Amino acid sequence: MEVYAERVAGIDIGKAELKACVRVPGKRAGTFRHEVRTFGTTTRSLLKLQDWLLDQRVTLVGMESTRQYWRPVYYLLETLLTCWLVNPLHIKKVPGRKSDVTDAMRIAQLVQFGLVRPSFVPPVPIRRLRDLTRLRTSLVRDRTRHVQRIQDVLEDAGIKLSIVASDVMGVSGRAMITALIGGERDPERLADLALGRLRAKTEALADALTGRFDDHHGLQCQILIRQIDALDADITHLDSLIDVEIAPFHDLRDLLDTIPGIARRNAEVLIARDRR
Repeated sequence: MEVYAERVAGIDIGKAELKACVRVPGKRAGTFRHEVRTFGTTTRSLLKLQDWLLDQRVTLVGMESTRQYWRPVYYLLETLLTCWLVNPLHIKKVPGRKSDVTDAMRIAQLVQFGLVRPSFVPPVPIRRLRDLTRLRTSLVRDRTRHVQRIQDVLEDAGIKLSIVASDVMGVSGRAMITALIGGERDPERLADLALGRLRAKTEALADALTGRFDDHHGLQCQILIRQIDALDADITHLDSLIDVEIAPFHDLRDLLDTIPGIARRNAEVLIARDRR
């Protein structure tokens, strides 16, 4: 069997420790010897791992993509060594008893003979962009949940604002909710806060804003609005950071933005997810 790399290492990674197997040429031609060591997963321990691999003149390191635990190992070693991130399913298909040690040995052997394909790991700039877009997506989802909670509070109070206003946290909807929190209960006065197209629906708004909203509901809405404002500020900040990170791909983002159904934010997520 053709050897892809003579001096390799296989790493099986856990949360607190990892098993590293170095596989290098033996004393006789065509033979290989291996050595397995255990290391912690703290940065200090990983630096010791790196020193050992360099001392063994390892050129290629393979490791399983185990949850998030592979990241600090991969990111530290990739600066000095060629690293392959291997799909765990490819390792499990190999017959035999399983243990952390045997998995590390298997990974080393499979990598040495090129029997597995490395998964794509994006370069650092794309990783940063991916982290930022994923965090923004998470915060946007959190904001949506908080808005839904406000709608639930309004429903509990018999306020049917969402029937008339498509966005209860739009300029008009927020003004009405803020007034409700402040103690205003007159439906006509609340409806008179409508702006834009909602001005034509004041009668329907007055009907929708008639309910049993009290200070208990106001307290809940006040807390939720405070949370939404904080999320809005964080999302805006992330937008500016993403705009800086995605600068090399501005033209591509603008081109994707022209496709129906793909807005600017979706275009940024696609670039962060699929750049190779």
